[in-house]
Amino acid sequence: MTATRVLVLNSGSSSVKYQLLEMRDSSRLATGLVERIGEQTSRVKHTSAAAGDGRERTGPIADHDAALKAMAEELAADGLGLDSPELAAIGHRVVHGGKYFTEPTVIDDTVLSEIERLIPVAPLHNPANLTGIRTAMTLRPDLPQVAVFDTAFHTTMPESAARYAIDVATADAHRIRRYGFHGTSHAYVSRETARLLGRAPEDVNVIVLHLGNGASASAVRAGRCVDTSMGLTPLEGLVMGTRSGDMDPAVIFHLMRVGGMSADEIDTLLNKKSGLIGLCGDNDMREIRRRIDEGDEQAKLAFDIYIHRLKKYIGAYCAVLGQVDAVAFTAGVGENSAEVRAAAVAGLEPLGLAVDAERNAVRGEGPRLISPEGARVAVAVVPTDEEMEIATQTYALAGNND
Repeated sequence: MTATRVLVLNSGSSSVKYQLLEMRDSSRLATGLVERIGEQTSRVKHTSAAAGDGRERTGPIADHDAALKAMAEELAADGLGLDSPELAAIGHRVVHGGKYFTEPTVIDDTVLSEIERLIPVAPLHNPANLTGIRTAMTLRPDLPQVAVFDTAFHTTMPESAARYAIDVATADAHRIRRYGFHGTSHAYVSRETARLLGRAPEDVNVIVLHLGNGASASAVRAGRCVDTSMGLTPLEGLVMGTRSGDMDPAVIFHLMRVGGMSADEIDTLLNKKSGLIGLCGDNDMREIRRRIDEGDEQAKLAFDIYIHRLKKYIGAYCAVLGQVDAVAFTAGVGENSAEVRAAAVAGLEPLGLAVDAERNAVRGEGPRLISPEGARVAVAVVPTDEEMEIATQTYALAGNND
């Protein structure tokens, strides 16, 4: 029997998201989430294509080992057990691969050690990713396990974009450089944008705007990333739901010296209490737009700051790329907020950017153009699919070779 299925795992600190995909037709056989791991109120949510609807159960799930066993039980209940000979590989999302990992990689002891060595630059993500990998390896030690790195797509950036202007020896000693994140999304969306235009990825220059609670921009020339907004960590760049994005580094010294804040307190401030939630108390763009419609000035200011930063990156990446063929909006806000898309390109007509109001207002599920007919630069909405990208890369590397 030919093995053509891939299980995709995204292990967080207190959750595991999973999808089982059939690679012959790119269909989803099952999706699920185990959340609140380590609590008495843990929850398992599972949906299978065969059943047609989802099911949910709650109860204590002590750790990731128990979480993946719960996932395995749910899959087995639908006849999709992990012991199936149709399962070709397991693909793992790993947030930080540093400079070392430039492509999807079959996991072995050396790979595990290197991911562990990167924990200091990804303390919130890599430990959870490692836990999920190790648990999955105990469940199916015979199966290829593949790490797909958020940072890998951005390793094609030239040194002029990746290097920070600090002492080289210090930067190298502590691995300080721009790595970028959301790489699987930027890779998928840039490629799908080219497909939407009826062109090959190597013939298209695209600015990808991944706008969710976390947000990042990338400049993609001929299918290769040449610049991105996130840096050493996901804190740099655009205004996000709870993250500040770009800021004068001296603010940190000021808060330490004058505000008496510790490094941990500042870390929490910039990562969890800044961005939209810091500016207006909400990080849900729908709620912010509702408040704006009711005349809330604080919400309007937060929206304006968000858009101002976004415009700056669009303009900067137009300069980096020179020739821009398309700007693609993706992720939760990018795919669903017509107001954000319209405001982001308003006034950029000299750069060839504009949206058609009617096209922009239409909600749709697939990739679509929202720019006027004959526009010099295509503006598109392209739904991201990071799980499919991980599955595709995993299967290409470790799929059945019969």
